[in-house]
Amino acid sequence: MSAPDLVVVGAGVMGTWIALTAAERGRRVLLVDAFGPGDPRASSGDESRIIRSSHGTERIYPTWAREARDRWIRLGEEAGEPIFVESGVAWLAHADGGFEADSESTLRSLGIPVERLSPAEAAARWPLSPDGLACVLFEPEAGVLRARAGVRAAARILERRGGAIERRRVVPGTVRAGRLEDVIDGAGERLPGPTFVFAAGPWLPKLFPEIAGPLIRVTRQDVLYVGTPAGDPRFDAPAFPAWIDYDDAFYGIPALDGRGAKIAPDAYGPEIDPDAMDRIVDPASVAASRAFLARRLPGLADAPIVESRVCQYEATSDTHFVIDRHPELENVWIVGGGSGHAFKHGPRIGRYVMDRLDGAVDPELDERFSVTRVRPPSPGMRSAVPAWAVRDA
Repeated sequence: MSAPDLVVVGAGVMGTWIALTAAERGRRVLLVDAFGPGDPRASSGDESRIIRSSHGTERIYPTWAREARDRWIRLGEEAGEPIFVESGVAWLAHADGGFEADSESTLRSLGIPVERLSPAEAAARWPLSPDGLACVLFEPEAGVLRARAGVRAAARILERRGGAIERRRVVPGTVRAGRLEDVIDGAGERLPGPTFVFAAGPWLPKLFPEIAGPLIRVTRQDVLYVGTPAGDPRFDAPAFPAWIDYDDAFYGIPALDGRGAKIAPDAYGPEIDPDAMDRIVDPASVAASRAFLARRLPGLADAPIVESRVCQYEATSDTHFVIDRHPELENVWIVGGGSGHAFKHGPRIGRYVMDRLDGAVDPELDERFSVTRVRPPSPGMRSAVPAWAVRDA
């Protein structure tokens, strides 16, 4: 490939889809990542992610999720391996109103399939305890994405489209006249480019401490995979749905690809350094997860833990993304702040970023994703408000 006209730093779901979208639009793209696409240290590096349309009263993200769903399906077809699994997503509602009721109203108005089940109907369909539930909101066309496989598939398609991928850790290099001229790797080699997109996930606050530092906090998030009972397919995808308990701040994914059923506390963990954190699960997360399983999915209460992950979220206080031009460098864009919310939207984020680079203007979204907008704490797209957001408010 000749000299790139776009350098994307970070090969997680955001960066990879930005690079792939750029290549599909005829750009000469270089995608640079310290560890390579799908690495377990990335926020995109686990095996699976939920794709769902419910976002309360929000109307833009449900539309994005549906568009992204179609693109993930096409990616699987192009790559020769399915990335999307239509298991559906069940929201375990503790009250008749609130997030789930708002989501149902919004989805119906948008024509997105949704069902409201009584607790008894849900318990008859799936092996879950209905105790304490007001209803279950079910999105039948939602489901699960094979996360690591999806990022790597997008990276392979990028190379087929003529893009290049290099494994380097880079930092911003020379700045002259309000423009970044290059990035520099650990060996001192400089990679020039007319335009740069930094989609480096939990490393953004280190790359741009003055801008991303106040916006994005990086927190530890534990994930467990529990073994399903021998000979029992009830918890396997696609028969069993992905599920989200918004009020109790837990979510789970059905057993997929021979792995156990996934369960994860969705409350924000402690702030961490992504370079220094050991990926060893906290025993407190195991205890909390087992307690949740005992009351909600009793068939898995005594199941052994067969795998575990320690990931990280890199999130903003209001859960909306950061997608904006650097306020002092006209050819630099910063993209991040999406953990727990962004993976499913990856293809749509790629399209939005490239529309911005191609000169498109969307006043509502451009303001929402701004690096300079004041962001009051909100649980909006997530099931918990981080303590740091309340503290800093």
